Amino acid sequence: MKTVLCMLNSKFVHSSLAPWCLFAGIKKYCGNAVDARVVEGTVNENLRTVAERIIAEEPDVVGFCCYIWNIASVKKLAETLKDETGAVIVFGGPEVSYNAGDVLNDCRFVDYVLSGEGEEPFARLCSYLAGETDNDEIPGLCYRTEHGNAIAEPYVSGKEPVSPYCDEYFASLGGRIAYIEASRGCPFSCAFCLSGRCGKLVFYNIERVKEEILRLAATQTQTVKFIDRTFNANAERANAIITFIMENYNAGIIRKGVCFHFEVDGGTLKESTLQLLENAPKGLFQLEVGLQSFNPQTLKAVNRNPDTAKLVKNIQRLLRPGNLHIHVDLIAGLPHEDLESFEKSFNKLYALRPHMLQLGFLKLLHGSELREKDELFGCVYSEEPPYEVIRTDCLSEDDLQTIHHAEAALDRLYNSGRFPRTLDYLTEECGFSPFALFRDFGAFMEKKEAIPLDEYLTFVYNFFAPKTNKAVLRDRMVCDRLASNASGVLPDCLKIPDKRLKQIKKTIHETLCPGGGKIACAILYTENRVVWCDYRQKDDVTGQYTLTYRNGVDFSL
Repeated sequence: MKTVLCMLNSKFVHSSLAPWCLFAGIKKYCGNAVDARVVEGTVNENLRTVAERIIAEEPDVVGFCCYIWNIASVKKLAETLKDETGAVIVFGGPEVSYNAGDVLNDCRFVDYVLSGEGEEPFARLCSYLAGETDNDEIPGLCYRTEHGNAIAEPYVSGKEPVSPYCDEYFASLGGRIAYIEASRGCPFSCAFCLSGRCGKLVFYNIERVKEEILRLAATQTQTVKFIDRTFNANAERANAIITFIMENYNAGIIRKGVCFHFEVDGGTLKESTLQLLENAPKGLFQLEVGLQSFNPQTLKAVNRNPDTAKLVKNIQRLLRPGNLHIHVDLIAGLPHEDLESFEKSFNKLYALRPHMLQLGFLKLLHGSELREKDELFGCVYSEEPPYEVIRTDCLSEDDLQTIHHAEAALDRLYNSGRFPRTLDYLTEECGFSPFALFRDFGAFMEKKEAIPLDEYLTFVYNFFAPKTNKAVLRDRMVCDRLASNASGVLPDCLKIPDKRLKQIKKTIHETLCPGGGKIACAILYTENRVVWCDYRQKDDVTGQYTLTYRNGVDFSL
């Protein structure tokens, strides 16, 4: 029997472990009775093209990995395949595990839904469909009967699953982001998340994890992301993995340029872990810290640790050495948080200057506690994926639109890493409140979408120049442009014709930066000095190129 496992990723750069976990389960539990293939695509790809790739495999069964970001496309694709091939259609994954009955009722082209973990159950279902076994012992299996839907509880095995890393996986990976799972489950029960509902926390054999780290690092990937929901749930184990990565990096076994990404609970980081990370090679690790809010009432309502003072201290510790890339998350739309409270949370987090401030909006996931208790905080949310909050008893639709404006500007101004000196000037010297800055500029840019970088930069200059010293603003923006853009070319709004520049650049090349390489320079008129950038030198954490300054503009030397 021929089975195709389909995964539609959000972007091409992403890979996914899910179909390969199912593939490994088939190899382990089905023997030669089932011939499996994995077909990956993206939600941005023409679905007809994906369908033709699947149809070419002549499948008897097609299994789909379902998430909030791909479920709409998955349904369209699955219906097409059912009509054209008659294959058995199986849905599984977090998006269908807690609403299997609705899926079976609404999607007549879906034959089965697997709720919960799928490695062994999907393999058993394939064996049943191949005529090898009966379906009496398939955990998590949901299907229609003449008496209605048979709905099973989400399956949690409580054991270490089979490894997804096979030759076929590595052949398909290319240079995309690679993912690794060293544990399954979560010790916390955040009300907006599903991970805490996946049974007790299961840690995989650490020798297996170490082997998989080295195998993934040996590919062409630039980023290896741990999908463990709380990487530091066991500090001793986390330290062992971090130490292993550092030792193999320092020994040259893990090549330079590979970055390892962890999600951590910042409030429970141990001193031993902080000390390890403080001494890690620059750029080797990237940490994502879930903060969500500074409002104590909000944190308690979503079952989070309200000890924000310790969390702030630990984030400062992580940022201080400059060797780690730090992401911190906020979520808009949580219980008890109005616009004023959210603005305070935003400004307090912004003051820490993480490398990325991820501003997200509450999504009421099937199976999450907040979805089941939405009436307790007056939450109205979209009925369509990703079920994003529309309003709450504390935030109106206009309030959320205001936060959306801030988010759009935040991503392009701050998270892009293109305007650090400009933003420091605006907030520290000109007195702009961070949230108000992003809110107002985001509202100004609301209908100016997908514009080229130089045009966007011009809008930034023209928007803030009347509110600041435009000469100082220009100079800060010049430095940001040179440090973040290897073209070395200034946009027209920042150019000031000056005959001295040609000789200055020639002198820098010949005297100060011998040996070739690409150089860009500019005159900072408010400071009466020259700045130049050597594009051979790039910071492994910030992605910024090194700027060098020289007082005065006399380069006759």
